[in-house]
Amino acid sequence: MIRKLLLWLAALAAGSPVAAAAGETPLFSSSDVIHIAISGPITSMARSRSKEPRPGTLTVVGSGQPLPVTLELRSTTRIAPDVCQFPPFKVKFTSRPPDQSVFAGQKSLKLVTHCRNADSFQQYELLEYATYRMLNVLSPASFRVRLANIDYVDDGGKPLMTRYGFFIEDLGDVAKRNAMQQGKLPELIPINSLNPRSAALYALFQDMIANHDWSMRAGPKGKVCCHNAEMITPARGVAAGAVPIPYDFDFSGLVNAPYATPPDQLHLSSVRERQYRGYCIHNGEAYAVAAQMRALKPQMFAALSSTPGLEPRTIQRATDFLDGFFDQIASNDTMQAKVLKTCL
Repeated sequence: MIRKLLLWLAALAAGSPVAAAAGETPLFSSSDVIHIAISGPITSMARSRSKEPRPGTLTVVGSGQPLPVTLELRSTTRIAPDVCQFPPFKVKFTSRPPDQSVFAGQKSLKLVTHCRNADSFQQYELLEYATYRMLNVLSPASFRVRLANIDYVDDGGKPLMTRYGFFIEDLGDVAKRNAMQQGKLPELIPINSLNPRSAALYALFQDMIANHDWSMRAGPKGKVCCHNAEMITPARGVAAGAVPIPYDFDFSGLVNAPYATPPDQLHLSSVRERQYRGYCIHNGEAYAVAAQMRALKPQMFAALSSTPGLEPRTIQRATDFLDGFFDQIASNDTMQAKVLKTCL
């Protein structure tokens, strides 16, 4: 406990969260696309939209060893049949994957799926995957993702379709990589409990992708903190220095999914419109984050352009959109006039 606190204090003095530890799980230690098959009552689950867990198997194609899992529908927006024909899943391993498996060490994983069968929806999904990868460039305190080419097989062995999907790293593994703990925090997190550099990075990254579907301090009405954010902290039960970690980017202007709309209270004309929602108290850190983003722009754009399956025109539209943000943070003066003027 004392060692972790000392590590955190040193990182806080440097203005950033603790650097990632060397320990990694096999699934998220590589960006190579894996080919898997998921079998189960997929058609009936997609039809009923029941969140009742159902038995299935996950097989790494070529390994010949099916891993027993339960499949459970998840999400609040994408589970709705009028939004997505094909819902997202949570995949839980019912027995420990063998040590030689790419899934070794995994217990429960979120799986982001293609939503609708049209080819265009693969592009939206791949853009969301690339968004996670761009955030990985900026900070180890972020969810890693692994892209998979997935053969979906229904009950009785009937092949349904093959589509891209991606797994999202478990929060506990994110915390472990960063020598931190999963945060147990109050329903409303005080601003001074947030790590200033991490909060500034969170807000500026969300502005870069024009995402407004989040809160780093509170959850939706009646739910605990936070909305489309998780927290890791320097030690269990310690609220100070909380690091917010964003997820779910399908409502961002960068992805621009057809079902995405901006929050009514912001009075924006579309999800492609940016409005910075970071805290004014963190503006000094925001300037430092902007400098980091400018320096790492080539690596972030490389993460985007190297995403398997993204069409050239999708990449071009995305880079053009991101270039608009980089024009706004080209200098401190420009950033103050065009970004930070709406800080909270």
